[in-house]
Amino acid sequence: MRDIEIARLQKYLRAKFDNNRIKLAKRPKTDDSVEVLLDDEFLAVVYRDDDEGEISYQIHMCVIEEDLPEI
Repeated sequence: MRDIEIARLQKYLRAKFDNNRIKLAKRPKTDDSVEVLLDDEFLAVVYRDDDEGEISYQIHMCVIEEDLPEI
């Protein structure tokens, strides 16, 4: 993903979730996705999809059961 694309996506996510602590970071071995961080904690990966010129972004977030609080 290009820097301008990452910046636009980060601005969108910050506004959508009303949280300026969200950061997007390039992944070292691939250029089709970025990591989503909250401060320095990894949250998810955003993948860029180009389907016949139509660009979309998919967020993949995995939550481990042991991280969930007790109710």
